[in-house]
Amino acid sequence: MKPGTHPRYEAARIHCSCGNEIETRSTKQMMRLDVCNMCHPFFTGEHRIVDTAGRVERFNRRYQRQTS
Repeated sequence: MKPGTHPRYEAARIHCSCGNEIETRSTKQMMRLDVCNMCHPFFTGEHRIVDTAGRVERFNRRYQRQTS
């Protein structure tokens, strides 16, 4: 490798708005996130499908697999 062409790859800290802190390696020393795996609804199990006017049921009926 040529000296001076590659960025420094060093220890980094990632701070989430929920207070979770992650240590990793990156070209940046510190990063701030809005959501992480500890507070994102998909990973916490709070994920809900918001159904407006029966659209989910209509979709499921329309694309229901034919069993024959």
